[in-house]
Amino acid sequence: MVDRVYLGIDTSNYTTSVALLGSDGSLIANIKRPLPVKQGERGLRQADALFAHIKNLPPAMQEAKEYLAGRSPAAIGVSEKPRNAEGSYMPCFLAGISAAESASAVTGAKIYRFSHQCGHIMAALYGSGRFDLLGKSFAAFHVSGGTTELIRVHSSSAEGFRTELLGGTKDVNAGQIIDRVGVLMGLSFPAGPAMEELALRNTKKPPVRRIRETDLSVNLSGVENLAAKLYAETGDRSLVADFTLRTIAGALISLSEGYENRYGKSEFVYAGGVISNSIIKSMLAGRFAASFAPPALSADNAVGVACLARYADEGGAG
Repeated sequence: MVDRVYLGIDTSNYTTSVALLGSDGSLIANIKRPLPVKQGERGLRQADALFAHIKNLPPAMQEAKEYLAGRSPAAIGVSEKPRNAEGSYMPCFLAGISAAESASAVTGAKIYRFSHQCGHIMAALYGSGRFDLLGKSFAAFHVSGGTTELIRVHSSSAEGFRTELLGGTKDVNAGQIIDRVGVLMGLSFPAGPAMEELALRNTKKPPVRRIRETDLSVNLSGVENLAAKLYAETGDRSLVADFTLRTIAGALISLSEGYENRYGKSEFVYAGGVISNSIIKSMLAGRFAASFAPPALSADNAVGVACLARYADEGGAG
């Protein structure tokens, strides 16, 4: 029996997540409840996201309790902000902090606070089995609806990872483009899974649009405009989806090549919901020494912060 259990809580803008991890690293529960977004809309206001988390957390925590088998968590990991940056803040994370503090008050478990981004990176390491990278420097991408960043991870500690932002998008994020193009074509938000399904059915050769990097940065807004133009001209949803995903993958390839041109050959850890896409993943894997989480740990989840809490509480356990 696992003697110590670690609770993770993450309340990102579109998913309420609760996870339980054993002291041996076993994943006991990965509970995720999406926030409701009305058909045709492309996101949520922070006030609506916070309210949805407040409604989602009690049943999610009740479900987690069923996996505890009478034990209390040894420590709690919670996402308290989006990124490791001065002034990084989103109200939706207040719901998770409140739940973590309440659980700590009842159980006496210590709380470890991390950024949502550190949780994503740790989830990618956990999902790919790359614990050997803990304590080392490596390159990581966090690619989602809210972030498209190239990061240098310098070390790990009780505060998560010490990170240095090197580059990424200068305008819209990769996930935003996927969602906007999907909604334009009548798909529900978030559109990632449906866009992948459409793209995998495409039998035509999509146009090639090279996204060039400059100083480890790219501009992605043009991808949305080109996809909208292609859809207006062809009405072919599968072709447009394939074009959109391959063009975004091309942008990530350009950024990865730019990194290697500057710093030399490297291993990359690719994290975030966009990386759950099989087309993007296969294009990156074919070019670089790349580590990925499985889809369930690429999308928003609390496994990463539970794992970070375990790592901090047990003094750097692998």
